[in-house]
Amino acid sequence: MTVELSNAGFRTTIEKLRLHSWLLGPGQPTEVIDCFPEANGDFTLIVDDRADTHISSADGRLYLGWFPEGRPGAEDEGWVLAVTGTAKVPGYRVVFDPQTPARLVAATVSEVLATARGQH
Repeated sequence: MTVELSNAGFRTTIEKLRLHSWLLGPGQPTEVIDCFPEANGDFTLIVDDRADTHISSADGRLYLGWFPEGRPGAEDEGWVLAVTGTAKVPGYRVVFDPQTPARLVAATVSEVLATARGQH
């Protein structure tokens, strides 16, 4: 049996071993809050006595909470996005820890808002 040594073992290049620069740190929560349309009456924004921010849709089905120090009684919950389901389809809840970059949370929120459809 002959073994081709040039194909054996771990092979890579110096370029592939270079460290990547990843988006880290919480960023600015305004990146997320700015996703919500201003003054159109569709969303209510409340900042409570702990400086936690709560945003809800006028119909009450979408909720976003920002808990800079973590949500009381919960572990590692900095952002909570929840959409209430219907009688036929369950809703969902997405949780991000306080260190999740706001830009990533904003991308998720923007996608949820873009898929919302009004029912007439």
